[in-house]
Amino acid sequence: MTLLVISPDYASHLLPLATLATSWRDAGESVVVATGPATAGIVADFGFDRADLVLGRGSNPGVIRAEEQPPGEDAALRGFFAATRHGLVATLRYQAEARRDDLLWEPVARARAVLDVVDRVQPDQVLVDHLAFSARIGLAAAGVPYADVVLGHPSALPVGDEVYGYPSAWPAAFDPPEDDLAALHRLCCDVRDAFTTEWNAALRALSPGAAESADAFAEHGDLLMLNYPAPLHDPARTALLPPHAFLGSAVRAQPATDDVRDWLALDDDPVVYVSFGSFLSARGDVLATVLDALRPLGLRVAVASGSATGLPDVPSEWLVRPFLPQVALLDRAAVLITHGGNNSVTEALSAGVPMVVLPFSTDQFAGAAAIEAAGLGAALDPNAAAATELTAAVRAVLDGPAPQLARAIGAELRRAPGREVARAVLLG
Repeated sequence: MTLLVISPDYASHLLPLATLATSWRDAGESVVVATGPATAGIVADFGFDRADLVLGRGSNPGVIRAEEQPPGEDAALRGFFAATRHGLVATLRYQAEARRDDLLWEPVARARAVLDVVDRVQPDQVLVDHLAFSARIGLAAAGVPYADVVLGHPSALPVGDEVYGYPSAWPAAFDPPEDDLAALHRLCCDVRDAFTTEWNAALRALSPGAAESADAFAEHGDLLMLNYPAPLHDPARTALLPPHAFLGSAVRAQPATDDVRDWLALDDDPVVYVSFGSFLSARGDVLATVLDALRPLGLRVAVASGSATGLPDVPSEWLVRPFLPQVALLDRAAVLITHGGNNSVTEALSAGVPMVVLPFSTDQFAGAAAIEAAGLGAALDPNAAAATELTAAVRAVLDGPAPQLARAIGAELRRAPGREVARAVLLG
């Protein structure tokens, strides 16, 4: 039996997908990952075969830097980072305006490249990143069954009257003007319509006579898999989903490196782990505020600084590296300070770790709102929160009910790991 995994060339997408695929690998079955060259090392580390497949202009092997992107993509990335400095609406407007080129790049050529991979691999099952639209349109046009994996907040697949790109929820710390929200909603509707027109044109080119889509962002695979804990999802929204399975989380095995192991072994005091992920570590100004906020707490601090520059000096006993083994550190963390990316949120919850979330973009706002509503942490505006507010938020999370609630959901997620759920559901 052979499983084909199709992923964009981004570590943050490939890592959870590859983790799901380890259930097939450990059962002695073949796994082939179709992705680009930047993440070839990750595929090799998992022990999978790789088929070369480029699904977009950009790539990210683990920490993304604008200067390492191809011409055009570097400017887009810098524009995105600049937009995040102006808040929720400005960031979502920027992302909406760039969406068609980001998510449906060379759709006919990429779709045909995907079908070439399918012809070579002859898989028994296929797992596809939901955001790999060019890949999914090819599979749909050819009638190839596949499981569609949503790696972000479930609102990445709009249901009911939702419009892709318009946040389904946001934390109480954000209070965008109604006029700005209305303009954002109109823009997202316009982008949806233009994106759907392009989707339908590509679909006709690939499969003349195929039924057209009314909303390409709402298209999905034969089976929907959501890398998200069901208890954090609104039951009313769950009722609107197509056939689906909540995976809970897809936490990879990631042992500590020698230097991290030595640092953790120094004492048993609580650890604060800080990471803004592979993209948003570029917001070094916010990371600097976080570091200032942590000084008065007297806790051990580990910081994955990513691409951040200009950070202040920190106590010598803190652990600061561009990259840290996140899963290993979360196993010892008392609290996570995060941008609210889906990998970070689900990995923290699996480890039973509460959070202070500083969301910047896309579905991070809905994810942060869910964390706040479930009592699993606090959410603040990264552009507005002062160091003193962050200090108070960390104290409140550590001293309140969040640690106990997080431990409870962590125990539940560990009882049914996402990789095992995915295999069981896909095999029926």
